[in-house]
Parts: sequence; structure tokens; C-alpha cells
Amino acid sequence: MAAQRDLLKLTDCGLYCERGGFFIDPWKPVERAVITHAHSDHARWGMKRYLCSEESEGVLRLRVGHDAGIDTLAFGEILELNGVQLSLHPAGHILGSAQVRVEHGGQVWVVSGDYKTEPDPTCTAFEPVRCHTFITESTFGLPIYQWPDQQRVNDQINGWWRANQEAGKCSILMGYALGKCQRALAGLDPSVGPIFLHGAVKKLTDAYREQGVPLPETQVVGDVGKGFDWSRALVLAPPSANGTPWLRRFGDHSTAFMSGWMSIRGARRRRAVDRGFVMSDHVDWPSLLWAIGETGAERVWATHGYSSVLVRFLEEQGLDACVLETRWEGEQDENAEETEAPPDAPTEEPE
Repeated sequence: MAAQRDLLKLTDCGLYCERGGFFIDPWKPVERAVITHAHSDHARWGMKRYLCSEESEGVLRLRVGHDAGIDTLAFGEILELNGVQLSLHPAGHILGSAQVRVEHGGQVWVVSGDYKTEPDPTCTAFEPVRCHTFITESTFGLPIYQWPDQQRVNDQINGWWRANQEAGKCSILMGYALGKCQRALAGLDPSVGPIFLHGAVKKLTDAYREQGVPLPETQVVGDVGKGFDWSRALVLAPPSANGTPWLRRFGDHSTAFMSGWMSIRGARRRRAVDRGFVMSDHVDWPSLLWAIGETGAERVWATHGYSSVLVRFLEEQGLDACVLETRWEGEQDENAEETEAPPDAPTEEPE
């Protein structure tokens, strides 16, 4: 059991595999960082070497700098580091998101990063990985969080867009610039009208297209001159655009926000938007329990979100579970993916 407990440990810099000489999603600069995905609470600037999935390289470079030292692995490919076998497996969170599998001395650990099990045409689907110890997120780790069918949400968004057109209003749809906006874009009906992107969303969407993700045709807000009639358009923008002078150019408009938090009463009002759509790139409660069960893990460490609730539930089911305190945030900070970026990363400045 000692080998199992020593394979990964939490340090001041983050989750560390001492035998393999690498950190997983560290929050301070280290020599070698294995990155689950490119949201900035997991992919921080300043590491000497990064390792990520092949699919993640493009968006990771936008986050940490084009000159960063980044190595890649194909999903399922094994890299041996000082006798430790390391491999990456699809997490289904955003483009290139990965779970990290670590094996040594007959013990297998899996670090989930952030993940979801719902179908998503913009990223590789979640793949359960058998292990002895599973480190899982618990962003929405309460039974009240159960997501609606994705097609239903797509239909709601397209219906809201059509209704705004009839009222002569531009539709401003806000969500994470990385992951959420591309997922929403994939579900939009381009026959309704023109689709525009905020500059920060455009740069990341380009990276998705470069990976071969099929998305509807879009234009950039900043490329349109004064006097344009925005009443038929839908604009995808990051959360920080809300309530800023940037919105004035669209004239009469309606705002909406996409998040798992929109399933809670009062969330739309606190966000000061006209409409909320329940769309999350994290597992809901049923999917969280399903994913944990599929790993066959004897021990579960829960991090960020409602980790203590999840741990208590798992203990009642007879599992060895505990809370792991990290600096990963999930959707706790709706602007998380736009922070701590290098100088050449996408910004949320109006474009």
C-alpha cells in the first residue's frame, strides 16, 4: 500500500510524481508539467517543459506562448519516465483535454483533470480508465445538478435567437472563450442568420478549426464597419464582455449566459443577463458517479467543487475517499480561462 500512496503527492507546486519527476497541472513554475487541458487554472505560464495531448497543443500554445517548450502524446501512447508509465486518455472536457494515467509497481493512478461524459462534436469523447486510485473533479458534485439533453439546449438557443430577430434585437451569447463557445457554435443553426465572434473567441475557434473540428461559418465583430444592422446576428463573446461599452455597437440587444450554474434559481439575475442556458463542460451528479464506478477505483480523491459532499457519499458506499485541496477551479470562476496568460495569448479586449 505504501507504493500506492507515494506514487502521487500534493506539494506547494501541485500534484507531483516524485519517481517520474513530473507535476500534473502545477500552479507554480516547474521543470516538467503534464497538462490535462488548456484552461488557465490547469495550464499556467512559466513551465520549462510542457507535455499535453496532440489535440491540445494548438490551444495550449495560445495560452502559454507560441515559443513554449511543448511535447505531445497521442491518446493511449505510453511514455516511460524513470520506470513510471505515463499515458493520456480522452477527458471529453474541451479540445485535447486528457486524463493522466500513471502506473508503477503494479499500481495505477488516474488524474481526471476536468471532464464530461456527454457527447460533444468539438472534442474526443470521455474514455473510462481502470485504476486503483482516481483523482476526480467535483465541480458540480451535488444531486441537484443534472444536465438537460444537449440537443434540447441547442434548440433553446436557436429559438431564443429567432425570437430576438423578430423583436429586432441582436443576440449576445456569452460563455467560456475556450470550449464553451465552440461547443455552442457547433449547435447553432447558420440558416437563422449571421454568426459573429468576439476577437478572443475567434483566435481559439481558429485553433479548433485547425484541428479539423467542423464549425459553422463565422465573422469577426471587429471586421464590421459602423452602421451595420445587427438585428439578425448572433454574437459569441466571453463573460467579461457583459456590461461593457463594447456592447453598445450592437444597439438593441438581448444577452444570454451559458453555464451549469444556470440550473440554479437566481443565477441569471446575478449575472445580469436576459436568459440563461444550462450548458456545462463538467460532469453532472449522475455522470460523476457513473465515471467513478467505471474506473473500478478502490480509492477516490475529490478536488475542486463540492468535494466534501462527494467524499461523504462515496464513503457511505464503502469506498476509501478523501478531499484533495488544489488550486483548480472548474467553473467556480467564470473568467478563469482568461487569467494568467502570457503576452501573446488571446485577450478579452474589444476587437
